[in-house]
Amino acid sequence: MLEIFVIGFCAYFAFNIYTSFMQIGFVKNAKTFQAIILDSAKYEEAANYSIEKEKLAIVSTFYDFVLFILWIGFGLSYLDSLVQIESFWLKAVVFVDLFIIINWILTLPFELYSTFKLNKKYGFSNMTPALFIKDTIKTGILFLVFGSLVIAGISFIINSFSSWWIWGFVFIFAVIILINMLYPVIRDKMFDKFEKLKDKELEAKIENLLNEVGFKSSGVFSVDASKRDNRLNAYFGGLGATKRVVLFDTLVEKLTHNELLAVLGHELGHFKNGDIVKNIGIMGVVMFIFFAIFGNLPDELFLGLSLNNEPYAIITVFLIFSPILSFFLMPLISMISRHNEYAADEFGSNLQSKEDLVNALLKLANENKSFPLSHPLYIFFYYSHPPLVERFKELGYDVKSLKFSENK
Repeated sequence: MLEIFVIGFCAYFAFNIYTSFMQIGFVKNAKTFQAIILDSAKYEEAANYSIEKEKLAIVSTFYDFVLFILWIGFGLSYLDSLVQIESFWLKAVVFVDLFIIINWILTLPFELYSTFKLNKKYGFSNMTPALFIKDTIKTGILFLVFGSLVIAGISFIINSFSSWWIWGFVFIFAVIILINMLYPVIRDKMFDKFEKLKDKELEAKIENLLNEVGFKSSGVFSVDASKRDNRLNAYFGGLGATKRVVLFDTLVEKLTHNELLAVLGHELGHFKNGDIVKNIGIMGVVMFIFFAIFGNLPDELFLGLSLNNEPYAIITVFLIFSPILSFFLMPLISMISRHNEYAADEFGSNLQSKEDLVNALLKLANENKSFPLSHPLYIFFYYSHPPLVERFKELGYDVKSLKFSENK
């Protein structure tokens, strides 16, 4: 059984490398084309950024593969020999926490390079070492407190029920829903500064837009995202009473009122089309499949790893091998997501106007330096949003006729 999982991981590794090389070759060739969507300078810069990201991804994937071999070869059994705790739930907490922390430390150089070298080189990252350390400490505290509680909870379920994977799925699914509800509150209290919009005219327009489609929220907020990154974004965060509209300060600065309303109109399209509920449903189905698989693994798999078939080992095996299943389910999930994005574009353009939505997407692409072209295989596996070229075509615009303007 272990051999099957190892073969699956090798296929996952090989395909990741292959798609990255295909994407690099495609972008290098597309870089020589006449610029579309982006202005000429940013078109070339976006291509270079895309290539450098993929090169980093290739190195990171090789590194992850080496770590995988080391973990299943002797790392897990060695860690097991160190964590000699009789209590099944306490051993699960300590073992899994150490596994995650060691992995984080070993992969930290890639995060540091991406944040302080690559993203600063292309004008994205505003992160300072002090802020990075502060964020890391806060994230670590959240993980050690709440992550450990979740590990303890799932280990109790594993140890208490013969068909534990059914109740484990219910428990983890409920935790994920709770996290989605609390996410904007946690961000507000621990990481970001949420403020009511200072532009009262814009706030009134947004409130009118929300009322028009029947979207109830706890308010419209601007967040100081620029202290970490210059990219533009907006999102609807939370569920139920915690639901709120969050605008990056960079987005408010760069987009006109009508363009910003068009972006929100797109997001409201997801709300009106029931995409949020659909996504939760899809996530639930995928998780159920995962739990059904990992809840019925034979003892031979754990013997091959020199581990006991106990909660600590089951949770760790889940963490190691679940990315493989996720990867091979990704094309289907991405295809559904791209379909939903087209429908949201249509809703947003009708709610505001096609011109405003197109102008907003143009600004987003230029400010975020998003290269507009990708290899079809790369799109098939990794793109949750359709390429901008295709989105503009669906909106009835020829990309060659579009002109980017810096004016707000």
